[in-house]
Amino acid sequence: MTSSDPSVCYVVLNWNQPGLTAECLESLAVQAYANYHVVVVDNGSTDGSAGLLAERFPWVTMLELQDNVGYSAGNNAGIDYALAQGADYILLLNNDTLVDPHMLARLVAAAEADPSIGIAGPTMYYAEPPTLIWGSENRIDWRTGSLIRGQMGETADQQRLDRLPPRPVDYVDTCAALIRREVFERIGGMNDDYFINFDDLDLNVRASKAGYQIVYVPAARMWHRVSLTMGQASPATTYYMTRNALIFFWSHAPGVWRLLASLQIVWRTLWAVSAWSVKRRYRSDLYRRKRKANLLALRDFAAHRWGRMGPDVTRVCYGEGSR
Repeated sequence: MTSSDPSVCYVVLNWNQPGLTAECLESLAVQAYANYHVVVVDNGSTDGSAGLLAERFPWVTMLELQDNVGYSAGNNAGIDYALAQGADYILLLNNDTLVDPHMLARLVAAAEADPSIGIAGPTMYYAEPPTLIWGSENRIDWRTGSLIRGQMGETADQQRLDRLPPRPVDYVDTCAALIRREVFERIGGMNDDYFINFDDLDLNVRASKAGYQIVYVPAARMWHRVSLTMGQASPATTYYMTRNALIFFWSHAPGVWRLLASLQIVWRTLWAVSAWSVKRRYRSDLYRRKRKANLLALRDFAAHRWGRMGPDVTRVCYGEGSR
């Protein structure tokens, strides 16, 4: 690869996780692609992350935000910087990932082969065990208000994946998504209404509605430490996943499925709340807080309380002393 290849800017978000971010950046340092740059957006860390990372990785641009503005707005800060620097592509990458040296080259090659491709993503593996697939052929089931992650939990046959061409999908997770600059110029950045979770699906669907293809590139690979920021089943994750699922399907589901999908999400949420209230194995403080988080998510969706969770939800999710 030479500097005549399209320019790519990685955008990596950090919040009080310098160790994880450092491991991610180390994997980016050995990319088999020459024309790329990395910007780390420090999302209001309070542990000195920005200084530690800037000292250890002087080749990385550090953008320091004064507050944790969330996943959507934090990425938007990096996206705005990359666009201002003239990047041809922006690769949104979670800090809890490790990237194969050839991932970027393969994603760019796929996108350059077809100018209608707006977003391209790799095969995403679990970090542990590293041979199990986490994300690949992602679909949205508009009828049921749910997401389908094809091949999730399957052991990968990498030789077979290396031979497969890019294929269309409904969405690419922005834990690793290569996005053409004109997509952002045409549809704007990530939607702050979500704060975190489902904002990536919203971006994919808006790009698709604008006429861009969303593709999965099987030969490109990376590894993801799933949900280390908030915890896979934490009350905060429960809150944002429930509320934001309703925001997403209410905003984008076609026709009558807008109402029917939303009703199914509400029904599944109320069923979970009932189970966590009645069954003995759920009688713990964690599930008490998750139950309250789910009910507050329904309330806040109905009341149009979107964006960052309010103080009352914060106290439920993180404890009475939280603000």
